[in-house]
Amino acid sequence: MSAPDGPALLRPPGSPEGTGVGAFLAHLSSSRGLEFDDYPALWRWSVAEPEAFWASIWDHFGVSGTYDRVLGSSTMPGAQWFPGARLNYVEHMLGTEADDDATAIIARSQTRAPRELTFGELRDQVGRARAGLQRLGVTRGDRVVGYLPHVPETIVVFLAAASLGAVWAACAPEFGARSVVDRLGQLEPTVLLAVASYRYGDKEIDQREELARIREGLPSVRHVVGVDYGPHPVPDAMTWDELTAEPGPVVVEHVPFDHPLYVLFSSGTTGLPKAIVHGHGGILLEHLRLFGLHFDIRPGDRTLWFTTTAWAMWNITISVLLHRGTIVLFDGNPLWPDLEAQWRLAAETGVALFGTSPGYLMSCRKAGVVPPRWPELRQIGTTGAPLPAEAFDWVYAHLGPDVVLNPFSGGTDVCSGFVGGSAWQPVYRGEMAGAGLGHDVAAFDEAGNPVVEQLGELVVRAPMPSMPVSFWNDPDGERYREAYFDTYPGIWRHGDWVRFTERGSCVITGRSDATLNRGGVRLGTAEFYAVVEDMPEIADALVVHLEDDDGGSGELLLFVELAPDTELDADLRSRIATGLRRNLSPRHVPDLIAAVPAVPRTLTGKKLERPVKQVLRGRPVEEVISPDAVRGADAVPAFREAYRGR
Repeated sequence: MSAPDGPALLRPPGSPEGTGVGAFLAHLSSSRGLEFDDYPALWRWSVAEPEAFWASIWDHFGVSGTYDRVLGSSTMPGAQWFPGARLNYVEHMLGTEADDDATAIIARSQTRAPRELTFGELRDQVGRARAGLQRLGVTRGDRVVGYLPHVPETIVVFLAAASLGAVWAACAPEFGARSVVDRLGQLEPTVLLAVASYRYGDKEIDQREELARIREGLPSVRHVVGVDYGPHPVPDAMTWDELTAEPGPVVVEHVPFDHPLYVLFSSGTTGLPKAIVHGHGGILLEHLRLFGLHFDIRPGDRTLWFTTTAWAMWNITISVLLHRGTIVLFDGNPLWPDLEAQWRLAAETGVALFGTSPGYLMSCRKAGVVPPRWPELRQIGTTGAPLPAEAFDWVYAHLGPDVVLNPFSGGTDVCSGFVGGSAWQPVYRGEMAGAGLGHDVAAFDEAGNPVVEQLGELVVRAPMPSMPVSFWNDPDGERYREAYFDTYPGIWRHGDWVRFTERGSCVITGRSDATLNRGGVRLGTAEFYAVVEDMPEIADALVVHLEDDDGGSGELLLFVELAPDTELDADLRSRIATGLRRNLSPRHVPDLIAAVPAVPRTLTGKKLERPVKQVLRGRPVEEVISPDAVRGADAVPAFREAYRGR
């Protein structure tokens, strides 16, 4: 079954009955007398009446407290949400005594034995950590930071700090000292929680030297707390047991809607990472909406989404607790001992939502993995990169027609997703279902006009609650405005290249600053990679377009990381060129195809297309790339050598 002149319809819209969307529709009917026949009608209302929509989210999900109005100002940047409100994200995360016996956290690790926490145990631990932080002098506005893995203690201390009105930030322990200090040093934290070692697959990782350099580089830190993890304790530090020795109630500090909750960081491939401040209220409302309406999390549902504490997905996925769902944590090498490890964990724990990356699904497809089926599974979520159409085929071939394949996109900047799907939306091959509820998302051409059925800049035309409160140390907001509002005044430009269809679905084809444009034909890099990386000989690829200043076609350069025991000979080059010509266009046959030892990526998995382009244009590698923020940084000189030797 296909849409007219479009891709195959893999799953028709499901009934909202029994879903989170269905419960929200019932609320709108009883409280406002509103009825909607389909998702597009609900979405149109949600963006036409943003105050009514977000007030309904507040009411339906039982956010505590009152407010003066929903939008004090809708001007971007600087929109003012829920003036007069005083709340705290934490009081909605821990449940009540009625939830005490329900499972909140299931933790699996390659470093220590499995652990589980009920909501009652989680609340007790947060109360103990809160009391410990108070003994250390932590008060509202102080910064508490972590050099911690994806383990229960990280969630506990974050919630404890936030309950006090303190500000949280974290880096994963695989980060080197320079990356950590570049990020956390901007905040001048007073308390650091850390581990000194961990296991990654079958390897023991000793980070004691890096941790010593981190402590030296954060002179504002007055207290260090060592979390017992791995074979090496944190030297000269308070222990976790000492921090949590005394019980205490979880009494939350009620703060304004935009009071800082945590700071997330951009990838920092060039220079200092942007320190993006997110507020209590914006995160609370966005995550209630995201998991309640789009990912359909209900009490008792389990969610597994591989992440580290360095990625916004950590901050996002722990919010399943808002809906009394259970979060399944995993810390370690997700591909060890084999490619099927994540599938086994998801099936064993009976998750309703299994989140992963497009790269992982494509690797499973390429390797011929047959994933297990389990009855609780309702959704497969993906993010971090565009999901190729072939991955849709693979998922539905193996997991059946009832699963909702839900690729979504948003990012660190909004700590949420503004395009994606739900159980009430169709799934078309190779497409995201469309704009999220409450999010006025569109594609703009260069003149700032909305376009449909053609590529354009992904923009958000109206404020979202979780747009950043600010950037840290950006008092006049100049860096914030330059990041999102320098192209279309008053309109958020996200930096992705997107095509919306007449049906409302969309395809993100890559970063707009990496879009290929030859002879007037624009092409996103994701479409390029979908062709090249589907070949068994190619493990990874990176494409760069060096434009001519005079408007000519420029040079299109393809760099490939080869599969083991593969040679880039004339036959493979010819097959790559033929595949690109047949699937895309003759204009997109590369001028150079060269092998490199690795494709550099950020620590969250994004390819370094723009930095490599700058290196090829002559900028020194050390000016363009921060090695501590990049995997495969050592391979970058090989790109320049291959280009110069062409």
